Amino acid sequence: QLMDSGGGSVQPGGSLKLSCGASGFSLDLYAIGWIRQAPDKEREGVSCISSRYNDGATYYADSVKGRFTISRDDADNTVYLQMDNLEPEDTAIYYCATGDCSGDHFATHPSNYFGQGTQVTVSS
Repeated sequence: QLMDSGGGSVQPGGSLKLSCGASGFSLDLYAIGWIRQAPDKEREGVSCISSRYNDGATYYADSVKGRFTISRDDADNTVYLQMDNLEPEDTAIYYCATGDCSGDHFATHPSNYFGQGTQVTVSS
């Protein structure tokens, strides 16, 4: 089971840090990423980090590149998504998930693990 948290409401240009923890398994064995779902928009894989078997390679969607940073803390069994310079277009529910992480995408399958979701709202 994955547990995501850290969402909230911020003004444009603000920052938030999302956290993804796990119970019952070690996150470093899996590629972990974040997907987001906004009303009337397609679900988007925004970022991921590969497992320790793939040297922790990362992926960022073009829409967040240069503003979001994904990282692992294996000692705490947690993956973080630091989100800076947030824009109203970033408003969505963010879910951490296991999945397929490569240099050009993050894809999930219904059989993957998902967090319960955390709301991010960017508004002035």
